[in-house]
Amino acid sequence: MMNDPLKVKNQKLKTPNSPATLRSAGRAELPAFAETLRAGRRTPNFQLRMVAWELIRSCNLACVHCRASSERGPYPGELTTKECFRVMDEIATIAQPVIILTGGEPLLRADIFELAEYGTKKGFRMVMATNGTLITEENVKAMKASGIQRISISLDGPDAETHDAFRRVKGAFERSLRGIEIAKKYDLPFQINTTITRANLHLIEKILRLSIDLGAVAHHIFLLVPTGRGKELQDQEISALDYEKTLHWFYEQNDQVDLQLKATCAPHYYRILRQQAKKEGKKITPQTHGLDAMTRGCLGGISFCFISHVGQVQPCGYLELDCGNVRVKPFPEIWEESRIFQDLRNYDGYGGKCGRCEFRKVCGGCRARAYEISGDYMAEEPYCIYEPA
Repeated sequence: MMNDPLKVKNQKLKTPNSPATLRSAGRAELPAFAETLRAGRRTPNFQLRMVAWELIRSCNLACVHCRASSERGPYPGELTTKECFRVMDEIATIAQPVIILTGGEPLLRADIFELAEYGTKKGFRMVMATNGTLITEENVKAMKASGIQRISISLDGPDAETHDAFRRVKGAFERSLRGIEIAKKYDLPFQINTTITRANLHLIEKILRLSIDLGAVAHHIFLLVPTGRGKELQDQEISALDYEKTLHWFYEQNDQVDLQLKATCAPHYYRILRQQAKKEGKKITPQTHGLDAMTRGCLGGISFCFISHVGQVQPCGYLELDCGNVRVKPFPEIWEESRIFQDLRNYDGYGGKCGRCEFRKVCGGCRARAYEISGDYMAEEPYCIYEPA
């Protein structure tokens, strides 16, 4: 049990699998008409590298923290297969990002493997975020055949009692574990995602150990952002101090475990990474710190965006700001022209102490959390104890 996340145990944890690294997204050659369209207005250094695409809002679970408040549905207005193909064609004119097929529960969408195969043929790295309960041998074979290279499965507790309470469906934990075993049987790499709240903060070390024991290639932690049903959990957000301690603990685990670790919706981690590396006399390079050396905290509108089930483009799934709809505007125009995206790319435009912080280029604060608390997506991150120099 992790009583103090700043205290690290000496025991070295091992996993049978080495972490799989994400492929860098290369920029595709632009057709002449697209080059002309965007000539003189491309924002330098803001290449699209990852898209989370909510292809379906329906879900077979009813998780307490769900940003989409998903239920069984159906939800009207979802993008059609043909529309999804067109959007992927448009994305391919400016980048070859990782595309996360998500929901809801993406395995409930009938054409999910058709879409995955199309994205694979466009040169995208296709991955899927699933709760794991609907995984079967048949659909794992379809995942592999369609080019899906990794899946993420959420575990928010180390046992059935804690996880099922979070997911609000009895048996969800066992069904997710069964899905993991099937993925392993067919050599489909998987990572574990965990949303941290006060209810499971003391269990995070056990969940990490479980991820290792299961053979995950990565463990990604998500700090709760109170949107959707998550608004009902506002009193379950960990304190700013616990936030800091948890991320210090997570940093220390990089030298203790062999699987990839990533903190998501936790931009302070990239400040802590640099502070600790400096104390230890380490240089931050891809060789020493992997992907953490090449990314930053809040990626929304910078190298990442979210597409909703009805085609609304947003900085992320937690920041429900309308940056344009793919049914109305071509995706490249939204990515490069959106005023909201342009704001988010202006690091000097952050408010409060975020605007004064020497780490603003590598952290940025959680823009969704700032918006939920203040109504201003450029305001300072409300859950940060660091005072700028």
